[in-house]
Amino acid sequence: MHLPRLGGVDEEAVSPLATLVRAPNPGPMTLDGTNSYVLRAPGSAGVVVVDPGPSDAAHLQRLASFGPVELVLLTHRHADHREALAEFAGLVGAPARAIDPAYCIDAPPLADRELIELAGLELEVMATPGHTADSVSFVLPDDGDHGSVLTGDTILGLGTTIIADPDGALGPYLDSLRRLQSFARAARGAVTVLPGHGPVLRDLASICDDYLVHRAERLDQIRAALRELGPDATVDEVTDLVYADTDAAVRPAAEASVRAQLVYLRGRA
Repeated sequence: MHLPRLGGVDEEAVSPLATLVRAPNPGPMTLDGTNSYVLRAPGSAGVVVVDPGPSDAAHLQRLASFGPVELVLLTHRHADHREALAEFAGLVGAPARAIDPAYCIDAPPLADRELIELAGLELEVMATPGHTADSVSFVLPDDGDHGSVLTGDTILGLGTTIIADPDGALGPYLDSLRRLQSFARAARGAVTVLPGHGPVLRDLASICDDYLVHRAERLDQIRAALRELGPDATVDEVTDLVYADTDAAVRPAAEASVRAQLVYLRGRA
């Protein structure tokens, strides 16, 4: 259900444990804006905030208004997710944690498979590198509807994500998708995806299936381009051929993904 807008801030209760508060930073790379999440168990006064997003006063004040913030978490280092990290942590007087220690404030870096017990919840940390080297997902406990996973930009609500070469890499990204896929298939039902951008998705396993098929198709297109252009074709040449219909606004993202795919294929040759 959509809740009333407060000062232009868009928010939505997406599960009994999570509220999405969408930042006002829409664009070609952010879709309709960065999804910040406020997490807490029913009855808990304190909250955990994930990805405070851009430095926007109304957005940060809305996140702060949910109650005492016990911890701020970061899914990855890209500015549309972490620009306001230090500002927000200072505003609410809370520590901040990320995989990368450079973005931790008064707290240690996150560890894969770590359990975080705050705001009445037990969150599991799942390292999911690939989009960036420091990408991480957070597994929420089963809320009676088979649970949910905050995926950052590893999985988006619309379209597919980029591999932000040289920070990101395709091999680890494929491994992360398979890890999320295995987790979802082990659940007793459909696991909800709470993405870093775009709408909530209701079946993590099928989304991972689709993402893996898409990546395989893209790799086949890159292989075909190399057969046509030659094995030493440049990123620009391959991007022109494979992403011919790509909007100029997202051309740098397409080039980053092509670089990542070429590194992956040439490393396996």
